[in-house]
Amino acid sequence: MITCFIRYQIDPFKKEAFAEYARNWGQAIPRNGADLIGYFAPHEGSATTAYGVYNIESLAAYEAYRARLAADPLGRENYEFSRRERFILKEDRIFLKNVSAPHAKLVLP
Repeated sequence: MITCFIRYQIDPFKKEAFAEYARNWGQAIPRNGADLIGYFAPHEGSATTAYGVYNIESLAAYEAYRARLAADPLGRENYEFSRRERFILKEDRIFLKNVSAPHAKLVLP
């Protein structure tokens, strides 16, 4: 299992458009084969940095997933929405592997 971290630079005046984009991916990503952890928008600190995070089996599975996502009606619509509204200024992806698992259970003080 690998995790895809997408770092976005967004227009700080179009945060609600990014939130709509994220909600759309919340529907499209899981139904096309990736385990969505979530999309995260600015809250405190930077007003322009946002993230999308999901797990996928492998890079080969990622390629097949991307093809399904591009063919998905909501996926196509969401890509077009981001191009039309121009709220994403920059987008970078990195694939990482969790090497700290298994984790201990959370202990609250």
